[in-house]
Amino acid sequence: MPFDFMNKRVVVTGGSRGIGRAIALGFAAAGAHVSICARGAAALEATRAEIAALGVTAHAAPCDLADGPAVTRYVGEAAAALGGIDVLVNNASGFGMGDDEAGWAAGLAVDVMAMVRASHAALPHLEAAAGSSVIHIASISGYKPSTRAPAYAAVKAAMLNYTTSQAAMWAPRRIRVNCIAPGSVEFAGGTWEQRRLANDPLYGRILQGIPFGRLGTPEEIADVALFLASPYARWVTGQSIAVDGGQLLGA
Repeated sequence: MPFDFMNKRVVVTGGSRGIGRAIALGFAAAGAHVSICARGAAALEATRAEIAALGVTAHAAPCDLADGPAVTRYVGEAAAALGGIDVLVNNASGFGMGDDEAGWAAGLAVDVMAMVRASHAALPHLEAAAGSSVIHIASISGYKPSTRAPAYAAVKAAMLNYTTSQAAMWAPRRIRVNCIAPGSVEFAGGTWEQRRLANDPLYGRILQGIPFGRLGTPEEIADVALFLASPYARWVTGQSIAVDGGQLLGA
């Protein structure tokens, strides 16, 4: 199915690399004007240039998503640059893994609170738009216990739950809220590529547990994001969709 987001305004947090980059480029290729934020200036500018090359408005700004005021400020700047917001994609993660203060602090600040803060800042703009939606990017880790990354799994579970609450709260405003829970996704420079190149045994164990026999790609997550934001999903809200090649089936 072709996606048409001509002149829609899309904001993607953590949009400079991996899944966020693929989502931003997917919307831009479908005609949307796109704003992205991230901490790394070089990757941010490289992706902004890729978006601009597709002939749409491309806005990018550095933002530490663990910083509450910075998140609010960025969303306001993005709305001003794009002329509003039709779609908000909360993609960033603090990758807090361990069951310690640092792991919990990173996950709660970025995965959870940046999602909440960006949503609140975007709300007036989403209300002013027709057919607007919010998409959170969580993880299949949120569906099950994890001894390897307990803090990460817990904050992803919080994202899955908040998706349902937010969808119920915002339905009267005609704003749809959904979530994507990716499985293990590999891309250049990402964690799973690094593990593969280092011959980390964990990579092989994860691969062996995926019924489709491979890790996912960022573009496969982006395609689902475009669907959820499109009129094809106009009656879909409060849902979390696992995109994992059956990885949960082998858990």
